Amino acid sequence: MTDNQAWLEATYQKIIAKVAAERERIGAGIPYIVKDGRYDDKSNDITWWTNGFWGGLLWQLNHATGDEAAAETARGLEAKLDQAFLEFKGLHHDVGFMWLPTAVADYRLTGSERSLQRGLHAAELLAGRYNPRGKFIRSWNRDRAGWVIIDSMFNIQLLYWATDVLKDPRFKFIADDHAHTVMENIVRPDGSVAHIAVFDPNTGELVETLGGQGYGVGSSWSRGQAWAISGFALAYAHTHEVAYLDTAKKVANYFIANVATTGDVPLVDFRAPAEPVLVDTSASACAACGMLEIAKHVPELERPLYVNAATRMLKAIADHHADWNLATDGIVQDATPAYHDAQSELERPLIYGDYYFVEGILRLLGKDFLLW
Repeated sequence: MTDNQAWLEATYQKIIAKVAAERERIGAGIPYIVKDGRYDDKSNDITWWTNGFWGGLLWQLNHATGDEAAAETARGLEAKLDQAFLEFKGLHHDVGFMWLPTAVADYRLTGSERSLQRGLHAAELLAGRYNPRGKFIRSWNRDRAGWVIIDSMFNIQLLYWATDVLKDPRFKFIADDHAHTVMENIVRPDGSVAHIAVFDPNTGELVETLGGQGYGVGSSWSRGQAWAISGFALAYAHTHEVAYLDTAKKVANYFIANVATTGDVPLVDFRAPAEPVLVDTSASACAACGMLEIAKHVPELERPLYVNAATRMLKAIADHHADWNLATDGIVQDATPAYHDAQSELERPLIYGDYYFVEGILRLLGKDFLLW
């Protein structure tokens, strides 16, 4: 066994033990952020965008280990999200983040008819947010009818799945229209991305781009880069449209170049002032998953660039930014939701950081499954 394989196996066993301990503490809750050593519970905020990640993490481990207890907990969370359908008004484009890791994962692994219905319900809601003038899917609610955020590239995978299941191309048409709008207006020529693009909802014309969760206009929010890497790589996997893979590679190469200067853990924003120094491990975990997806689709001699970069970033998390104490919640430390967040939200364990870290380790071990 190579040193790298031994490290992966040891990390895998630590993950199994840590998640089992967390599952006992979390029970029927829906975790998001760790404070004072414990995950909070988003059960009373049922439309919150991260509410699918814990279920997805459990389905990944169920697939890898056969642990039926993980599946049972994931099914309980999936059923709990039915309340979000009933509330409806609070839902947004992140129905992809909510139901791909829960209902769609369940359907893919077990063939559950009820899970199929839930996934298709979510896909119809996402398709209903399509603006035919601008050829984009509206991201947020309130007065933001023309707003599109880079995170959306993950959510459109739900539409590709719906086309595959129903043999109905309209979902794919919407996803492709949206992906091209993002590619042309949010991804910059150098491989950096804006977080937000604002379009005129009546004409579809681009009005401006905004910094959003990054430092500001023209900056480079690292998790936004990660959403783009994985989102376009997955869009290529579903469609085989070469422009998507080329875009994923362009953004990944930009990310690799920037993270090489920060010890394989990215700053929250690659174009922020030198102080304060803020990092976001969730960005590197997500980017690593995207790079491993890219590696599946490029020629053999190109593959090591992406596999090696992903491995370095995941290893940096495991060795320097992970908490393996079974008495506390959260594996991946030092994840940051947004550059301008309050101090209490900065550099803390977040459920999506844990999800992507686990997915990345399982991908390297060949134990993951297509969740997105």
